[in-house]
Amino acid sequence: MPLSEIKPSKENFDLEPRLQPKVSQGKSAAETARIKYLRIALQLVGVTFIFGIYLLTLVWPSGWSWHTGSHTPHYLQMILGVYATLGIFLLFASRNPLAHLSLIWFAVWSSVVHALVMGAQALANPEHIGHLWGDVLALFLVAAVLAYLTPRGTQAEAAS
Repeated sequence: MPLSEIKPSKENFDLEPRLQPKVSQGKSAAETARIKYLRIALQLVGVTFIFGIYLLTLVWPSGWSWHTGSHTPHYLQMILGVYATLGIFLLFASRNPLAHLSLIWFAVWSSVVHALVMGAQALANPEHIGHLWGDVLALFLVAAVLAYLTPRGTQAEAAS
């Protein structure tokens, strides 16, 4: 077939990333739904990390703030800054989760490690026991939801 007869299709020039995986490309409806729920979870966690943690330290300090005082302590400012930054990047990742799997897995495993350290500190210091029902439990929940919804290994390769 001569090159003059080959007509380029619109798909060849479509450089925009696909926000929704196509079911017609061999993906099951369950995989598509899983990615949809992952996107929603990333958005909820992202917004919570940006705004919710600070609000929770005001509403329930014994479950969310390790240091109290008349002003926002330096440690709390630092941790809020780190979590707000992670929240922004999780919102970016929600647009195309399969392109940001390493960030999602970082959010999962850093949440587990943070919760384990805080849990041990709360058990060792009875004045901080409220954290077991506040931020420790919340971080384990975030990690569990994101881990459950995030494709792994060949599943992630097939979905992308």
